[in-house]
Amino acid sequence: MISERVNPLLGVGFQIPFDQIRPEHAESAVGVLLASARQRLTTLTAANDPERFLSDLDGLTRELDIVTTIVGHLEAVVSSDDWRAAFNAILPKVSAFETELELSDELWQTTKRYSETPHARALTGERARFLQLTMDRFRRQGADLPPEKKERVKALDLELAEVTTKYRQNVLDGTAAFELYVDEDRLSGVPERARSALRAEAQKRGRDGYRLTLHLPSYQPVLTYADDRSLRQELWEASNRLAVDEGRDNRPLVGQILRLRAEKARLLGFDNFADLVLAERMTGSGARAQTFEADLEARVRPFYERENAELEAFYREQAGPEAPALQPWDVTYWAEKQRVAKYALDDEALRPYFPMESVLTGLFEITRRVFGARVEEAESPGWHEEVRYYNLYNRQGEHVASFYTDWFPRDSKRGGAWMNAFITGRPTPDGFLPHLGLMCGNLTPPVGSLPALLNHREVETVFHEFGHLLHHALSRVETRSLAGTSVAWDFVELPSQIMENWCWERDALDLFARHFETGERIPQELFEKMISARNYRAANAAMRQISFGTVDLALHMDWDGQRDPIEFSREILARFNPVELPHDYYFIAGFNHIFGSSVGYASGYYSYKWSEVLDADAFSRFAEEGIFNEVTGNEFVEKVLARGNSQDPAQLYRDFVGRDPDAEALLRRSGLSVS
Repeated sequence: MISERVNPLLGVGFQIPFDQIRPEHAESAVGVLLASARQRLTTLTAANDPERFLSDLDGLTRELDIVTTIVGHLEAVVSSDDWRAAFNAILPKVSAFETELELSDELWQTTKRYSETPHARALTGERARFLQLTMDRFRRQGADLPPEKKERVKALDLELAEVTTKYRQNVLDGTAAFELYVDEDRLSGVPERARSALRAEAQKRGRDGYRLTLHLPSYQPVLTYADDRSLRQELWEASNRLAVDEGRDNRPLVGQILRLRAEKARLLGFDNFADLVLAERMTGSGARAQTFEADLEARVRPFYERENAELEAFYREQAGPEAPALQPWDVTYWAEKQRVAKYALDDEALRPYFPMESVLTGLFEITRRVFGARVEEAESPGWHEEVRYYNLYNRQGEHVASFYTDWFPRDSKRGGAWMNAFITGRPTPDGFLPHLGLMCGNLTPPVGSLPALLNHREVETVFHEFGHLLHHALSRVETRSLAGTSVAWDFVELPSQIMENWCWERDALDLFARHFETGERIPQELFEKMISARNYRAANAAMRQISFGTVDLALHMDWDGQRDPIEFSREILARFNPVELPHDYYFIAGFNHIFGSSVGYASGYYSYKWSEVLDADAFSRFAEEGIFNEVTGNEFVEKVLARGNSQDPAQLYRDFVGRDPDAEALLRRSGLSVS
């Protein structure tokens, strides 16, 4: 047992001591904080203090949430057997307590009694919303269920937490386990920058040749540029199997997770898991989300079919009529060939203009100009030598947030890019208590003497995650449970996706897109090619996202519990794939967004496209009024970023745009509109 006195996870302040935290601290700290939270719960339900009830309820698990987030974060970014064991040790305890709270009859009865007091009836604004959302959530989570059904919900939540964690860890293990060493001749066509990175990865491990992995900066250049078709096939098939090999096979877990979710939904009085999840989101129901996806699919499909016919014709023209049919490992390669032929644009030609440091400098300058927020690098211990730390100040000069960044891939780090919150601040009579957040990615790393040179999609990723960070950092909501990114999941991507628009504006790019050697801006001819090529195969990109949302909803609404869910998913995804999928297509076994946590994006993946509709429409104000317009930027801060979930998100959107969203704006931006 670690002494409370020396456990750095107890009494965590604003500057988290990452240089002192070890796996052995986790279980001890969580044990202490669980006991403290349970004592607070007892006090809360025993007290009769209407003045403090909502504040105490909102802060009930604050310290526990911070520590749980820290431990889960470290398990994801410096993963090891010890960190995994530590996380797995606390997970069932924390999950059980969260379910206890959700189903606590004492807390539910106390909340109902409070709701009937004169104090509660007089509430307005965010406090009234917090009370209403709390009561709605209690009912939706089964607070009125009989005891035996409550116990079953608790058991389901615990099992879901454990199984989805196992699913996520299998994906991480499968990604880390794969490596392929090849000679230079197999990398014909791959840009020198990418080859240098692959060679450096081999040299780090004392090996000759080039080390290929399933991390995106390694995987994507090979699928896009490698002339060696057999190598592309080998890498694609390895990616397809990353979570189906012996010892880390997620296929049986998919059905198990779906059945657990379906049972929970039925116990709580919903027809399916999608209806349960979406009851508190903008769509309100699974049926509305499916209608949204189906409508987009119908509007995009004619463009999609035309794009694929054009690619097939290009392929036959280049490879000959007797060439083999296009396979999944061919599409990206030949699409890149077609894009270069059509627009004379090589994505690699843009990389020298996007060194990581310049991208961040430009991002922070755009943020200052548009939103009045100033970012300065500062000092604080991180979890890895590559981690950096920043302070963020609002338009009035207040220190409102700090954040960490960790941008490059490691074998001990999960894939993808994400933002998360360690500490949620708030305004107080004595001044603002700042927020603390983080951004992580798996972007192209520096190689040798070369800086990290990003492709344009990676630049968009940086801007995207910073949009989430700003949503957290500029929140002025007093109620922790309603602050920052604690909004409906089909609204949460608006602040992130709207930020990507600045990556396409000449005036914005000129602030940071400078050649790392010469300092030159992107030449106008290259910029025009980039803009012309922006919507290249836009219908395919849209259909890919629509396919993920469609299969997600189908699994949680239409799957009968009997069929193999992998095969069920494959049949749906085949409708959205430009070439025939192999019979052993295992994408769903590695779909972390849907199955890597108890809820996550499950039944909510449609929200990416939903939020694209919101962002395209909302950015039209900036396009009309000026991309650096301070008045427009300040309105976005005040009416969206600062408000969190303190008001209905549909109303927040109307407050900024002046009307409800229109999908036509997205289709026009993507070149997929007939109008």
